[in-house]
Amino acid sequence: MIDIQIPFAELDFTYARSRGPGGQNVNRTNSAAILRWNLMSSQVISEQLKLRLQAKLAAQLTEDGDILIRSDVHRDQDQNRSECIARLHALLRKALFVPKKRVATKPSRSSVRKRLDTKRKHSETKSLRQKVK
Repeated sequence: MIDIQIPFAELDFTYARSRGPGGQNVNRTNSAAILRWNLMSSQVISEQLKLRLQAKLAAQLTEDGDILIRSDVHRDQDQNRSECIARLHALLRKALFVPKKRVATKPSRSSVRKRLDTKRKHSETKSLRQKVK
């Protein structure tokens, strides 16, 4: 598992009016955090990983190669900023996950024999239920 630590200097935050909880206060404060991170200009990711992430996250990237994440879950700007960072790490972790290769195996002779025996018995049981001609 590849763990990427993105420096805070690469993360660009802007703030906007929140749609989330906060009552009348959301009309006055900019508590929603919007995280913008440019994948291609990042210094901590190798070129190979950049290409892999670009292919996996093509739907989430803007034309400039930015990933945008918005959080207005919390009433507090700092908590929304932390939520954005956590979502970015989860997104990168999910995109970089490589599933294990499946090793093809053959069923054993006894398992094949057992399967065919049960099929035969089931067929006999059903044929006995039919009306005699």
